[in-house]
Amino acid sequence: MSLIELTRNAFQSGITPRRWIELCKLFISKNFTHHGTHNPETEISNSVIVLFRHYPGDPTLQAYLRQAIQDGVLSLPTYLTTFLAAALSPNLRDASTLDMLCRVVLEQHYASGMPTIGSLVPYGEPVSRLLNTIQNAMSLLHTAYELPAGHFHQMQLTTSASMLLVLLITCLGDPAQLNISTPQALLHFAQANDLLQNPRLEAGVRPVLESFAISLHLLAGDDAGVAREAQIMHLSAGKGDAATGILGSSSEADIVTCSLVLNHMIFNRASDFGSGDGPRAVAILSALLRWSSWTPVTFYSQLLISALTCLAQSISSTGPTRASSIWRAFTIGRLPHLLAQFQKSARPEGMAEAEWHSALQFALPAIFGHTNLLERIDNCGPTGGSDTASDKSVVGAHNFTSEFLYQLLHVGLVEQAVVTIINPNLPNDFHPRVASEAQDAGFDLPGYFEAKLSPDASPEDIEVLLYRAWRDPCCHAAFAEVVEKRFTSSTKNVDTETLSLVCKMLCQHEMALDMLSLHAKISDLVAHALAFVEDYDCETVGDPQTAVTHLGDVVLFVEATIARFNLSTYSFTVGERQLDPGFLSRAGLSHRFDELKGEDLSAFNSWTKALFDPNSEGIEDTILRATRPKVLLKIAPALFSHAITQCVERKMDKEVISNGISYFLGPLLNWTLAGVIKFLLSEIQRRGYTAPGHLEVLKTLLTSPSCPPAVLSLSAPYTLRTFPDPLAEHNKAALGSFDHNPIRKAARRALGLPEEDQQPSGLVMPTAHWPDQARRLITNALSAARGGQAVALDVDRCLLLAPPTKFLTTLFAELSLTATMDTDVPRRIATFVLTMARTPRSPPLLPIFFHLVLPALVAGADHTSAAEQAMQVEFLVAVVSSALTSALHLERAMLVGCGEERPVLGQSVTALARRLAGDLRRRGDGPSASMVLQRLAAIPPFVANFPSFAAEL
Repeated sequence: MSLIELTRNAFQSGITPRRWIELCKLFISKNFTHHGTHNPETEISNSVIVLFRHYPGDPTLQAYLRQAIQDGVLSLPTYLTTFLAAALSPNLRDASTLDMLCRVVLEQHYASGMPTIGSLVPYGEPVSRLLNTIQNAMSLLHTAYELPAGHFHQMQLTTSASMLLVLLITCLGDPAQLNISTPQALLHFAQANDLLQNPRLEAGVRPVLESFAISLHLLAGDDAGVAREAQIMHLSAGKGDAATGILGSSSEADIVTCSLVLNHMIFNRASDFGSGDGPRAVAILSALLRWSSWTPVTFYSQLLISALTCLAQSISSTGPTRASSIWRAFTIGRLPHLLAQFQKSARPEGMAEAEWHSALQFALPAIFGHTNLLERIDNCGPTGGSDTASDKSVVGAHNFTSEFLYQLLHVGLVEQAVVTIINPNLPNDFHPRVASEAQDAGFDLPGYFEAKLSPDASPEDIEVLLYRAWRDPCCHAAFAEVVEKRFTSSTKNVDTETLSLVCKMLCQHEMALDMLSLHAKISDLVAHALAFVEDYDCETVGDPQTAVTHLGDVVLFVEATIARFNLSTYSFTVGERQLDPGFLSRAGLSHRFDELKGEDLSAFNSWTKALFDPNSEGIEDTILRATRPKVLLKIAPALFSHAITQCVERKMDKEVISNGISYFLGPLLNWTLAGVIKFLLSEIQRRGYTAPGHLEVLKTLLTSPSCPPAVLSLSAPYTLRTFPDPLAEHNKAALGSFDHNPIRKAARRALGLPEEDQQPSGLVMPTAHWPDQARRLITNALSAARGGQAVALDVDRCLLLAPPTKFLTTLFAELSLTATMDTDVPRRIATFVLTMARTPRSPPLLPIFFHLVLPALVAGADHTSAAEQAMQVEFLVAVVSSALTSALHLERAMLVGCGEERPVLGQSVTALARRLAGDLRRRGDGPSASMVLQRLAAIPPFVANFPSFAAEL
């Protein structure tokens, strides 16, 4: 008996795969011990494959093969070679059979979690054998296209065979470095070229196969003519042009640009062009695709690998951090939704819809091939979060790959067949926990959140719900949809109670605001809330005490959110209406009651009597109805100033002022305290700390358990600056016996800082000047880029630390130093800084660079050595051409995707190019200006993109 007969008999007798493999092991132990010429693995594989001729597409035979591989009796490389060799036979031309056999390879490869070398191909595999395997894989794909088109299994086979071919070609590394004979190179080139002539070839295979063919063509000849011919073929294949290194990415692996863009979306997630601003974020991705000159497959792979790198880097050595939680929520919960919108709107001209849709699917092997990143992400433990939910809500984190695949499938980016190949057990292994709970309760996800976030829900129930939702990124989009809808509808319907509940939830649980900010434009919600506060009229409500309390929750949300996301200079609008949040920041500045006039003075007198008159009966409804919220915020510091002055002058008893202050520690008025505390701190500093009345009131407010956490967080930075550690000796003397430590403790606790006696002894506060801190951020970005890491550079933060011209000058001083060794990384960082879209009120860095900084850099190059001048000119040409090209693509993407006609970077790119040519021509007496002008004019794609530049020459 042979293994073929054993397998046939077992199959026909209905023996299970596990029992069959045990019989095979027994047969091998008795018959193959002394026969080294036979390979039992090959015979086992062939014994099953041969049966497919008589039983096409039989799932039991497929299960036999899976069992043999999983049991270790049959190695995956051996099965791969025997399967591909058998597929050459005309007796095995059934689409369902070939697809089934091919899927076994892909499923087992992805299940192993190993790179392709080690999984599909043995370590040390000779190049000649690997090329033969690739040749057979090309034959399989050719066979797939020869089978009758339109059949389900034929389409499945083309997909799986394409993925297998891509995986095998990537095992070669750089084919140009292979040591193979010319006849062998020509043989493989001919077969690859034959496949490339097929117009139905999927988009994910074409660029890989083209690169393979080009390398083989180069290897086939030894003269310059062959090399030039191959280069021409390379360009015609759509890989770019000779100027790609200047105009675009210049690399098939550009983690620098992608990570900068992704970090920008996280840094600015609450406002324009951030993660929550879907249409503009998609426009940024569209511009990146066109600027990079990448194929869609490369674009997807680079973008998603960069996201994985950012996530992996955000995990600390001790486990997950809040930053890693946000990155996981973005990568799984938000990025697939953005890519789904991107896929609908950014298809390149001339590319078929099917090819465009399949591009991401062909990028998955490269993405999931980064096992080191995936292992770091999966080994970090449960997702971190800033919550205090009870232990019963603590559950472990899911496997990242399963969660991510599910989300890609859920938003329609990949097909079920592709997911099944990568993880055939996904439907059994992974069930999003919140979606499962919703299904069990008879709801879809939005309906589930609507029910759970009802006004009747207890704070504890909401806390547990938020914790569970935070750990399940697959539900974040539904959560954000419900919260955003409830927020906007309650502002329009003047539903104070509902709006109060939403604002309180977002204020008290930062994980709720994090989920919302990744999916919704927070600045729009703040604008609606501002309009609500401005328009609110207590005269029409039945219970003004409750109404003002609810209104306070809205005010605290606005204050805390503006501070948290640095929106103080943002231009808030609702429709055509402009809204100014300045009344919140100015609340602590006007405290002199003798400067109040009109409505403000009348309200001040009424509230003084209600709060600080010994005969007062408290705060009556009439005073609440008569006072607008903005007026109450404005006069609150003046009320405290007046009361403290009266107390110091012994015109008011301490008990009276304490009773009045107690109203501000209740929910009715505690939302006015941010301005009051700001006033107290500034007055203490102005008086040189000789302000016992102000100090006692400040201590009472900040150490009270009734002081809102949002107020404490807003006040904490000012408090720590007013009471630094150590405090100057003369200020200590002024304080006398007053103990300011409880004030510092309250501020540090609000910021999440450790107790001072627990602070590491080596921890010191940074003392660098602000411009030096901006320089440090730049050098950190350069160091990360040189180290092959994801790069982050918060440009908006840099612009807070240094004026725009100073920042750009510092930036290019650091970039120029690095450019002496490598111009690619500095060019990418410069392009990002100059052309990444920011809010309208941000300084327009691209025009500032061209009008102010570039002329100085060009003139400075004239005073360097010839070698240094040449390098500086080359770097400036690379930056100018790359930045203008990137800006041009961004302008077009914003016009097409968002309908925005205004220059998103502050000035029309065409006008900038025209003026640049004129400026360089006028400075032509300097050698550097002439060199820059000549080099730019010698780049045909640049001149074609900017005819206005050529017109000025």
